[in-house]
Amino acid sequence: MSDTTTAWVVIVAGGVGTFLTRASFLFVAHRFTELPARVREGLRMIPPAVLAALTVPAILRPGGGAIDLVDARLVAGLLALAIAWRTKNLLLTTAVGLAVVTLLEQLS
Repeated sequence: MSDTTTAWVVIVAGGVGTFLTRASFLFVAHRFTELPARVREGLRMIPPAVLAALTVPAILRPGGGAIDLVDARLVAGLLALAIAWRTKNLLLTTAVGLAVVTLLEQLS
């Protein structure tokens, strides 16, 4: 078998495998009309966990370097955390965090 044929076989097999994996959830979704409360609560926690997993490393160690306690990102992140905790408003938290990090980076 030539390299081109092998590549196409791998691409098609990967596409079919991906389709079947995703479609399998659609074929059985009608059986799960009501999820248990623990499952629903767990699913509700996924977006905040993903957001934290993406933002905390970027705030604490930007570029993989050492932790800098006077870094603009850390100060803005801590302020945004306080606003999020106090107001529970995602738009306000994001706006204040972006404004503070922009202002502090311009001043330094």
